[in-house]
Amino acid sequence: MDIRYGVSPDEAKGFTTQQLRDRFLVQNLFRPDQLAVTYTTDDRMLIMGASPASKTVEFAVPASISGTEFLLQRREMGIINLGGTGTVVVDGQPHELGKLDGIYIGRGSKSVTCTAAAAGEPPRFLAYSGPAHADFPTTTFSKKEAETVELGSQADCNSRTLYRCIHQNGVKSCNLVMGFTSVHPGSAWNTMPSHTHLRRTEVYTYFDLGDGACLFHFMGEPAETRHLVVGEGEAVLSPAWSIHAGSGTREYSFVWGMLGENQTFDDMDGVPEGGLL
Repeated sequence: MDIRYGVSPDEAKGFTTQQLRDRFLVQNLFRPDQLAVTYTTDDRMLIMGASPASKTVEFAVPASISGTEFLLQRREMGIINLGGTGTVVVDGQPHELGKLDGIYIGRGSKSVTCTAAAAGEPPRFLAYSGPAHADFPTTTFSKKEAETVELGSQADCNSRTLYRCIHQNGVKSCNLVMGFTSVHPGSAWNTMPSHTHLRRTEVYTYFDLGDGACLFHFMGEPAETRHLVVGEGEAVLSPAWSIHAGSGTREYSFVWGMLGENQTFDDMDGVPEGGLL
């Protein structure tokens, strides 16, 4: 398990490229038959990846992190599948998830495991988890059930479709907000104009970049931006003071997830392009 401690904007200004990657980039999320876990002290968020191939993989973390008898005793979790069909079993109840299907798992669920449906086509279960103070039912969701919003334009190189899955008007949760965005062919930017939101931490996990493609993720205070080069299946942690915007070498998608004081999707402080100077 990897632990990431909070970083101030003043500290981040002096980081080298490797220091930025060590603090904010999450790699190797989908290792065969293993659970990869990154814990950030920002909003006490967990980022987990599981890619079961020949074994059952359990979502569990050391007691030193959870401080509880089981992972979701005081937490909730959202999972979206980025790979082949697989099954997530919650307290003995199986839920089959195809690509871009997902599941919200409420506080109090004692056992969460996952398996692959077919050999040679492993699922890639991406999970975000945060503290919860209320109970909501475990609920599955799919791409076609998500609330969709068309954003941007080809003229601005940011035409994209946003899919809201776990949110106020969709699958209910305590604190977690989660969904994914697909950038259209011919566009590059995922969030521009950019923004910050001091009341929430956000994580982007990039996928479907395509062979040989990469993405440049921009972060930092609006007038002190830095960038990270990101590959397939890698995530970037965005503290509350940082912008989070990326530009890819071809079309791609990313799963976004937020934790913080509220679930209002539009609660953000916009930064016009002229503010990135």
